[in-house]
Amino acid sequence: MNKRDLLNPDTMVRHLDVTAFPDLDRLVERMGDTSFQARNLSRATEICARAIQDADCAVILCLAGSLVSAGLKRVLASLVEHDMVDAVVSTGANIVDQDFFEGLGFHHYKGTPDIDDNALRELSIDRIYDHFIDEDELRICDDTVTQILDGLEPRPYSSRELIAELGRHLVEHGKCHDGLVEACYRKSVPVFVPAFQDCSAGFGFVAHQHARLSAGEPMVTLDAARDFLDLTLLKMHAARETGLLMVGGGVPKNFAQDIVVAAEVLGGEVPMHKYAVQLTVADERDGALSGSTLKEASSWGKVDTALEQMVFGEATITLPLLVGALFARGVHKGRKPRHLAQWLAGNRVSQK
Repeated sequence: MNKRDLLNPDTMVRHLDVTAFPDLDRLVERMGDTSFQARNLSRATEICARAIQDADCAVILCLAGSLVSAGLKRVLASLVEHDMVDAVVSTGANIVDQDFFEGLGFHHYKGTPDIDDNALRELSIDRIYDHFIDEDELRICDDTVTQILDGLEPRPYSSRELIAELGRHLVEHGKCHDGLVEACYRKSVPVFVPAFQDCSAGFGFVAHQHARLSAGEPMVTLDAARDFLDLTLLKMHAARETGLLMVGGGVPKNFAQDIVVAAEVLGGEVPMHKYAVQLTVADERDGALSGSTLKEASSWGKVDTALEQMVFGEATITLPLLVGALFARGVHKGRKPRHLAQWLAGNRVSQK
């Protein structure tokens, strides 16, 4: 076994294009007359359609789990490119290790969980369940983040600001221009990564800050609280009515839900999230956030229970069906972009 046998054009993960299935809405609609998670998915699609077509509603996309690497890059980027999403909250892996990584011209590869992981380590191949990534290329991604940080003014930055710089880099120097980070940059959709250091960006930060500290020079730092403030201000002043499409759970889910409470802390009166859909495989019974129901979130004053739906199913199946049905229905046609990243950059409230 050698590296070329496992990582080659024939084994590349190829991303789904859900816009190529014009009748997918008919399948998902008919699922509404069945039962179990098929019916839940059909209702979730209806709720997302209503959120997108609600002129007063801003849609927040929350991402957790290995989604881009698993072939969903185009599903996610298409939502942004067609003005169906106004803000993104994500884990760092989806944004940096996977999407930005592919924007640099690298790929993920189909593999198997039934393989000798010690042999993979010797070949500098990292495994994500049943697909692979080249560790040597991932190090280039880390180094690129370091180079971007080295070129910035040394001051505190929110993850939103830093991800915008990653998007700018892809526009100017990227080799693949079909990803989520670049689409968000072009469409002025802010991307928040509450645990930004927990990914390749963290390694980039370690290298940047170590070099600057060793030289006694000022450095770029991460202002994680600023992300929370900025998304809260969007809820208070730019998009009072909001809908959540949550893929997975964890920190992105909690971060997006919490802005309702944060607005109250700041003395603002804002409505709970009007629409909410979560696609997850997690169990609610252990109390963990990835499986906690949206009805539970209502007890915290975060999500209205009138238009919420949990779908218990794996995202590489449920998300393409849901998004494909939305495109087939044409719910995005005529929807106006909100350019919330521009609002944050230009609004005086967000600068104070």
